[in-house]
Amino acid sequence: MNKRFIKSRQFRIIISIIVTLVTSEITLRFLLGLGHPVLSQADNYTGYRFQPNQQIFRFGKIIKYNQYSQRSAPITPQKPQGKFRILMLGDSVLNGGNPTDQKQIITELLKTKIQTSEQLAEVLNASAGSWGIGNQLGYLKKFGTFESDIIIMQIGTHDITQPTSTSERIGLDPNYPEHPPLLAIQEALTRYIIPRLLGDLNLNPVSNKEIPQIEIMQKDQQFQENMKSLTMAVNIVREKQIPIYVLFTPNRDDLIPQPITPPHKQEFMQVLKSLQVPLFDTYEAWSKLPTNVVNGYYRDEVHLNEKGNESVATLIYKQLCSQKKIQGCSL
Repeated sequence: MNKRFIKSRQFRIIISIIVTLVTSEITLRFLLGLGHPVLSQADNYTGYRFQPNQQIFRFGKIIKYNQYSQRSAPITPQKPQGKFRILMLGDSVLNGGNPTDQKQIITELLKTKIQTSEQLAEVLNASAGSWGIGNQLGYLKKFGTFESDIIIMQIGTHDITQPTSTSERIGLDPNYPEHPPLLAIQEALTRYIIPRLLGDLNLNPVSNKEIPQIEIMQKDQQFQENMKSLTMAVNIVREKQIPIYVLFTPNRDDLIPQPITPPHKQEFMQVLKSLQVPLFDTYEAWSKLPTNVVNGYYRDEVHLNEKGNESVATLIYKQLCSQKKIQGCSL
């Protein structure tokens, strides 16, 4: 085998590698939207929030954020005359994340239902992944209530005892980038492929079989701290003479294979009762449904899919309608 043949073969291999990389980069970037992630930023009040004024295409879904880091269309701080405005605050369950198109998140589905009653509406979505009750309180302190007619705080099973999230992960965790990556291939590897491989290899196993006593004590203490934050949020809203509600969203294992009362839920209900805060309780509603129906509402252990979002939006709409909070609606 002569040297000219070896060099020619090496050259073809290099060209093939370059073509493969370029093709992969173009495919990942323009067909899947990788390389252009939703960007976050640190914030003294909320810990972190999504950077304002973003419109992203990811995995065939549209994701939009307005000037107030809400997953909603741009708004005016003053409520337009004749519009019914709801402000919802929450975590990744309310946000929907990358797998959920803008039209299929809870707030957009609820807005559509309200507008069927010929009531002009805005349902604002102030949320971010891993936000706790303290983060929601921070958002209200920073941005206020936007002259809303109703405010709804979405609180899940895990949120009841979750510490307030900080900005430490911003720019370090690949799920919370401050700047877009140089390459789509880079994002595919660091955010999706490598973490999935590590999970499949069980290199970071997590066991929930035994919870140390010290962790139980910490959760009890965090529960008390979170209830203080909830009380502060309720007071901020009521100072504006705005009705406030809580939307409770259970984890899948709270309901499947059979309903089990989530930890601290009873104590949480007692706090809401003492504060006279009405509740949209999806746990209570879904615990009466067949298991296969409820299972069809989740895309993982915590997050809902489009069917789950639709069920939540319907529950809120029916309850507000029965309370005559929405003009012209009927059941």
